[in-house]
Amino acid sequence: MIAGGLGGAMGDSCMHSLDTVKTRQQGAPNVAKYKSMMQAYANIFREEGIRKGLYGGFVPAMWGSLPGTTIFFGTYEFTKRNMIAYGVPETLTHLTSGFVGDLAASCIYVPSEVLKTRLQLQGRYNNQHFHSGYNYKGTWDAIKSIIRIESWSALFFGYKATLLRDLPFSALQLAFYEKFRSTAQTIIGSRDIGNTGELLTGAAAGGLAGVITTPMDVIKTRIQTQLDNEMAAAEAPAIEKVLHSSSGLTQPGRTPSSSTKGSTVKVSVTRMQKIHTSASTFKPATNLAPSTPPPTTAKEIVKIKSDSMLQALRTVHKAEGMNGLFAGVGPRFVWTSVQSSIMLFAYQSILKFLDGAAETTVVF
Repeated sequence: MIAGGLGGAMGDSCMHSLDTVKTRQQGAPNVAKYKSMMQAYANIFREEGIRKGLYGGFVPAMWGSLPGTTIFFGTYEFTKRNMIAYGVPETLTHLTSGFVGDLAASCIYVPSEVLKTRLQLQGRYNNQHFHSGYNYKGTWDAIKSIIRIESWSALFFGYKATLLRDLPFSALQLAFYEKFRSTAQTIIGSRDIGNTGELLTGAAAGGLAGVITTPMDVIKTRIQTQLDNEMAAAEAPAIEKVLHSSSGLTQPGRTPSSSTKGSTVKVSVTRMQKIHTSASTFKPATNLAPSTPPPTTAKEIVKIKSDSMLQALRTVHKAEGMNGLFAGVGPRFVWTSVQSSIMLFAYQSILKFLDGAAETTVVF
């Protein structure tokens, strides 16, 4: 569990910026400057920087990564060892163990995934280069805003879609990894396949599983970041009457005094639009140049309305084709292969270190 938690946190930390690029490509597939992986990476870095741009959503990512992978690997190893002891075939054991491990960790990482993907899609606070529809000051502001406007349940948006992505991904990743590692051990003739072997088997397993599950990842990202227009219509009058604290003008729940009512009513249309940008989270993602209004000709992103993953996949395929289903497959392949390589290499290295420390303690 210690090795798994540290390995997972290390892998996610190293690859977070590429995950941000993937989220932009999937959440805003019609924005030209995010079409290619390198172009998206360069534009986010140049316009928004590293901490708030490429590493937006890093805090909630770590909230989910460290405890999530700790639970995952603990459950995985426990399930695997017991199934092998009962004589279950290895491939089925590895698939099932990965599946069960991810299911056990899902209650931790799904809420963090919602926060992470929204902050990744948003970028900087008051982002002048891209308008996602979200404008949180940070992680805590995102939590409070989501609960206040959308309720606690919003933190679990896409729970089913996340499971339908991550359960098969984890099952395939660990099954591929155990198989590749076993094959490498047979070829080399030793249980120790060396650092290069560990890195390559982890990368191959993660990359292959990542590509296969990309369509499910697209649906998960869309569900967790798409905006509810019906809720926006219901919220808009309330926002106009009582400005949110994030606008910097009045606090939620306060009504303007008689001395300020006149000036409040006279707020210009332009300023009210800015207030809505800051206070509301219900506008479609668009490419926003610093000195130009959002383009009115931008193609509308298809909205996922069904709880069925199969129906959601059909909806995206019908509207956007295979390109839509595999949006962000490039950065996802690189991300899953490198992240898996780092995580599993760190996992095996820490296990060896802890085993050696335990043996030394026993001898002593």
